[in-house]
Amino acid sequence: MSGSSSSASGGIGFLGLLTIAFIVLKLVGVIHWSWWWVLSPLWIPFALIVVVGLVAAIIAGLVFFLIFLYKVFIKK
Repeated sequence: MSGSSSSASGGIGFLGLLTIAFIVLKLVGVIHWSWWWVLSPLWIPFALIVVVGLVAAIIAGLVFFLIFLYKVFIKK
């Protein structure tokens, strides 16, 4: 038998624990939030990634458009 062992790092993470805590608090009646907010630790990170991606795409599109305008009108 080999003496090496591997262990997988990871686990539930902070947002997973926060989600579980919010669900438990909602189910026992401590908080009276909408389920959208109770589950927000799951969807807010994805929403932020989408927003950042959209902003980056818009900025990239504007830069390419300005380069195109420069090449067409200024640098004949």
